[in-house]
Amino acid sequence: MQDGGRRWQLVVAAGGDALRQERLTRDLYAALHGTEGVVAGITEDDAAVQPGHKGVGVGEVALWAATATAVARPASQVLITAIKEWCAKDRHRKVEVTYDGHSVAITGRPDAAQERVVREFLDKVGDAPSNSPEGEGE
Repeated sequence: MQDGGRRWQLVVAAGGDALRQERLTRDLYAALHGTEGVVAGITEDDAAVQPGHKGVGVGEVALWAATATAVARPASQVLITAIKEWCAKDRHRKVEVTYDGHSVAITGRPDAAQERVVREFLDKVGDAPSNSPEGEGE
């Protein structure tokens, strides 16, 4: 599924509004689906599904994204740029990006401090595949 790429977890924050979160998550999925070097999918947390529920439980919609290694720019920058562009459509959008135990929040109106935090996050995760034995492989 990852085709040698890296797998990231993406959670769209919607202030507790499960329907808005699902709508925004599916919109982000569509945006990432058209991005070269990125493969995305909806996370299905089977542990959260209880008898009587259909699909993922309320408020538990998330995405995974895998970055391909065969793109001109570093793969993590391609993914982060696509998320930033999606968030920029509305100042109230916020996406929590997690990879290899590190996470960062990307918003629709980033300031200089947030841009610095995103750069530091990209430096931490780097573009070389993780050699961490604790890789989750979701």
